[in-house]
Amino acid sequence: MSKILVSFFSASGVTKEVASKIAKYSGGDLFEIEPVNKYTDDDLDWTNSNSRSSVEMNNPSSRPEVKNKVSNLSDYDTILIGFPVWWNLAPTIINTFIEENNLENKKIYVFATSGGSSVINSFNTLKSTYINLNFISARIFSSNVSDSDITSWIM
Repeated sequence: MSKILVSFFSASGVTKEVASKIAKYSGGDLFEIEPVNKYTDDDLDWTNSNSRSSVEMNNPSSRPEVKNKVSNLSDYDTILIGFPVWWNLAPTIINTFIEENNLENKKIYVFATSGGSSVINSFNTLKSTYINLNFISARIFSSNVSDSDITSWIM
């Protein structure tokens, strides 16, 4: 059986809740992708073009600094990466996480939370940006995710 790392970025707590359930149901270890500078409500105001999240998402080279590193990444063969969908994409901190960790030869699954967006564009953009990585599939989940939703997806 593969060893699973459930990594996630959560700005408001919704993705963290889903990631915790995924870790529980999959038997995976949980790792939070935390920004050095936590996002405030003002930072997350997508209606303000000068908010931190808007500025980051409008700059493809933005790489917000991550607070902690995965110390034992070589122990895992399956990596789940979770995030809220921002502007129909993964937040740029996900790029930071991918670029700071050697995910080659790992099976990578993407999960996301969203108020209405799909995860498809995020997944396809990550696949085309990191062509040397093995992205398997992606799912959008809500906070009421069940064990059967998870196990039918990654098992």
